Amino acid sequence: MRHKRKSSAAALAALAALAMGAGPPPRAAADAPIPLARTGQVTDRVDALQDRTGEVRSALDRLYDRHRVQLFAVYVSGFSGASPQDWANATAVRNGLGRKDVLLAVATHDRRYAVSADEQSGLSQAQIDEVGDRAIEPALRQNDWAGAAVGAAGGYDAVLDGAPVTAPAITPGAADPGGTSGRTSGSVWIPVVALGAALLLGVWAYRRRADRQRPVRTSAGRGAEQWRTRPKQPVPVTPLPELDAQARELLVATDDAVRTSEEDVGFAAAQFGEDAARPFGEAVEYAKGELTAAFRLRQKLDDAGHAGQEDDTTRRQMLDEILSRCTQANRRLDAESEAFDRLRAMEANAPQVLARAEEKAAALPARIDAAAAALGPLAERYAASALEPVAGYPAEARDRLDFARTSLEQAHAAIGTDHGRAAVFVRAAEGALDQATVLADSVTRREQELRAADTKLAEALAETEADLAEARAVLGPGPGGDAPGGAGPAHAELRGRVARAESVVAAVRAELAGGRPDPIAALRRVEEADAALDGSLAGAREQEAGQRRTAGLLDQALLAARSEVAAARDAVTTHRGAIGSRARTRLTEAERRLHRAEALAADDPPQALEHAREADRLAREAQAHAQDDVSGFGGRRGRGGYGGGGGMAGVGGAVLGGILLGDLLGGGRTRGYGMGGYGGYGGGMGGGAGPGSFGGGGTRGRMGGGGRF
Repeated sequence: MRHKRKSSAAALAALAALAMGAGPPPRAAADAPIPLARTGQVTDRVDALQDRTGEVRSALDRLYDRHRVQLFAVYVSGFSGASPQDWANATAVRNGLGRKDVLLAVATHDRRYAVSADEQSGLSQAQIDEVGDRAIEPALRQNDWAGAAVGAAGGYDAVLDGAPVTAPAITPGAADPGGTSGRTSGSVWIPVVALGAALLLGVWAYRRRADRQRPVRTSAGRGAEQWRTRPKQPVPVTPLPELDAQARELLVATDDAVRTSEEDVGFAAAQFGEDAARPFGEAVEYAKGELTAAFRLRQKLDDAGHAGQEDDTTRRQMLDEILSRCTQANRRLDAESEAFDRLRAMEANAPQVLARAEEKAAALPARIDAAAAALGPLAERYAASALEPVAGYPAEARDRLDFARTSLEQAHAAIGTDHGRAAVFVRAAEGALDQATVLADSVTRREQELRAADTKLAEALAETEADLAEARAVLGPGPGGDAPGGAGPAHAELRGRVARAESVVAAVRAELAGGRPDPIAALRRVEEADAALDGSLAGAREQEAGQRRTAGLLDQALLAARSEVAAARDAVTTHRGAIGSRARTRLTEAERRLHRAEALAADDPPQALEHAREADRLAREAQAHAQDDVSGFGGRRGRGGYGGGGGMAGVGGAVLGGILLGDLLGGGRTRGYGMGGYGGYGGGMGGGAGPGSFGGGGTRGRMGGGGRF
């Protein structure tokens, strides 16, 4: 250890010696996302504020005192080649800014700025834009660096009060603080650098002696410091109801991030090939694994809650693990988001992506028309319950297609003048076209499933009647039964199951004779009744025959489970803007159970049968919860009629589908993710709306604004 300390001291001494012989340093280099100042809300890397730091801090304090919103002001030379929004978002995430924190980042040399705010900050995108236009940019254009922060604080104060935003009084300053002007002599810098090296040596020595803890920053702490030498304050414990709500909210947000990222990987694979997209697909798979584990815990909590089995301590531990796993999933996606943005380079490749999207849009009407044409005959042949999972899907597919077409028109208008804006509209169109395809194909798949269920149902009825005949032979004639032990408990149980199976078979045959059956639901009822009957007969059968019978029952159960899981998956995927955690939790567990059933089918049919039945049940629950969420979305009822939204066709459906993220319709639950380099929709799209893209909550979870001044 002593040798290591001597080596460190020698390295610092060598640094000081080199500094004495160095020439004048160049202008401050562009800064990567940086750690913010440990105390206070101002980080000035270029001495832009000079003697006005106190004025800025007073303005920031007033905003916090009035609205509990912390505005952090950061001044650097440049943004390291990143877009202002990406840089600001990355800095906010790195420093753990919370939902009531807003970051104003200014690059004085590059003359660019950005604002990063959490979706739950209390500020809308329109308000952020208004403050930027009226209170920040006018000051920056005249080099009033302090005035920009003062104007931002006053502007956010005004919009949160519902008052008009006014521009601050302008006091022009240096055009490029931190630049090289007037600093040509190396002699000016030699003592400064030497002193800096000496200070570093002093800090190193002090930190080797002092046993202290670095200050803790939180969104509510305002730089409060905790030292080991002082009495530790108890950490406040989040109440269980609040922790539960946080877990549900993060599950939904993470599920949306994973689904959107998975879609984006598919687009990238189509554009650049599977090999180029593979690293991002691996990130999505990791995130899906963490999310699946989190949803399984949520399902256990829900099941235990109904039964009253979990104590508060266990429940808290499970909620903490849900939050932890969701956080890990988001971090993995966030870690790949910058590389993914470089791969797709939507702004640079907007014309090519636009051409592919237009080809897909041109082919979709025939696909949707075929789905709509199939629904008519299906409605005549099958019960309404059989078609309920896809009812209205052709109309919704056309709605998504209308939105995609309008987005492509907007992209065309922007090509050549604003590729960033074109990229935003193209990405939104991609999402809408993808969902339109899912909606149309759901009808086609349901038709195939119903016809397959027709065949399976006929086979199941024949098998059940054969089992009934076998059971009657075991029971013998008369109520008491002539067979040995005919009056025992086992025979009494068998009689009950025979009566149940006879009732189900009679009811299903009556439905078939009456026309318009629901073969999937009927198959489920017959399979369940026959399985119970089969269990009672198992002892009287040879083992090989019993295994063959179980395999037949599993085949029937898997058909129903696959159909219901697919229906639930499509419902969540194409309506995720409205769907909460209950439907998503049950869908994820249903998918897990179905995969387990398929994996066990060959080696352990009884266990596989149990998993298939559970997958079927959970998927139907997921559909029911999803329908409840969609029915109440934005105060609307039913599936259809989601038009409007700033005069642009299909906007309501795009928000319902989670394609656009933002409160366009004045109702329903919204989640506004930042768009990174994509920017936001403008004009008729309404403030604060934009398409989702690859990434987790860190890189896609903040609103923004800014630009060049």
